[in-house]
Amino acid sequence: MKRSLVGEPGQLRTSLRGRTLSGLALFLFLAVISAPLLRAQQTDAPSNSNKQSEEALLQRVVQLEARLKEVEAALAKAQPGAAPAASAPPSAAAPTFTASPAPQEATRVPQLQAEQTEQEPMDLNRTLLRIRGYSDVNLHGSTLRGDPASTTAFGLGQVNLFVTSDVSDKFKFLSEIVFEAGSDNAFGVDVERMLLTYSFNDYLNVSVGRYHTAIGYYNTAYHHSTWFQTATGRPFLFAFEDQGGILPIHNVGASITGKVPSGSLGLHYVAEMGNGRAYRTTEPVQNTVDENTHKALNFAIFARPETIRGLQIGFSVYRDLLTPAAPPAIAETILAAHAVYTGLDFEWLNEALLIRNAPQGTPRVFNTPGFYSQISRRFHSYRPYFRYQYVNAPSSEPIFSPNVGLQHGPSFGLRYDMSEFVAVKMQYDYTMLRGDRAFHTVAFQTGFTF
Repeated sequence: MKRSLVGEPGQLRTSLRGRTLSGLALFLFLAVISAPLLRAQQTDAPSNSNKQSEEALLQRVVQLEARLKEVEAALAKAQPGAAPAASAPPSAAAPTFTASPAPQEATRVPQLQAEQTEQEPMDLNRTLLRIRGYSDVNLHGSTLRGDPASTTAFGLGQVNLFVTSDVSDKFKFLSEIVFEAGSDNAFGVDVERMLLTYSFNDYLNVSVGRYHTAIGYYNTAYHHSTWFQTATGRPFLFAFEDQGGILPIHNVGASITGKVPSGSLGLHYVAEMGNGRAYRTTEPVQNTVDENTHKALNFAIFARPETIRGLQIGFSVYRDLLTPAAPPAIAETILAAHAVYTGLDFEWLNEALLIRNAPQGTPRVFNTPGFYSQISRRFHSYRPYFRYQYVNAPSSEPIFSPNVGLQHGPSFGLRYDMSEFVAVKMQYDYTMLRGDRAFHTVAFQTGFTF
């Protein structure tokens, strides 16, 4: 809250009285200093000389008063939050050698204070929304048989509006509002993330809303924008749910995060509780209604050693209970581990996970392992990269669609940063499948931020 430049009436009278006494003291001091001079001039000089000395003395007093006003004005400007002198009310002007204000003048102070308060603009810098945009345009083609998306075509990527706001010193807000076209060529709008976070300190931060589940590294390091990631797309393991992904990428609930006192080891923790993924509906993210009262739990811990800047090593455990329309319920456990290094010029990402789905009341357990490794090196504005990925889902897996199965193969690509805001990428993928022949994919992408 801004501090008013006009004080209370009592404070005003005290200030003026103090300034008047200071002026009188200055005048008496000058009079004492000049007394011997005046006496000498009275004995040795004519009367007109006395008048000249008095005029010189008065002129000097006027100069000192002006100098005092300049010093006080400079001090007022140096004080934080002080308003310019031109906008200061008359009662805040430099002191003059006058008597205390009249009573009727003092009664006007509250009115002046109220008028000034109304004129002061509200400080909205804290709560103003900050919006950053990201998007991309693609040209892609594939030799995969029977896939409508395999034809060569231009495509519009996601238009991502990243919105943040500092609600207060402790409360922070962020959201990702994404405009995206589906396979029917129609655009839709999704709120992919929406989080309100309260920061107690570095060791405890509480968030509520819709978040990216802290499974592994990629899902919380790269969100809904191809701009920040090196390749044209995400690894298959971390594909979004509406793009055939096999992980609960999004969740709605609450989480706590923070540092663990560990010295140079740099330990961090994440604990999440949310609705989990849906089984009976086509919308996998349960934004408002949960299919059951059981909540999905996820715990992750990772280290960022101070001795090796850019290195992160961690693991996570995810647990949920899925309830199909026909029993039995399915207990799902996801174990993930990662070791990544992201330097200024060199990048090496490695992640592995195991998805374990166990129908209750039966001895059967379905295990789906997967991993990827990605390495890249920057040479000025160019960054060539290589990625190899693998996933192997049982053909009778009860959760994933039948076309997941076994997929593995390499990817080669090149990213060229044309400017600080535009990047061009080229990528080639060779993918091998179980029970079908391999296929090729080529993609060109122009990503940008605004």
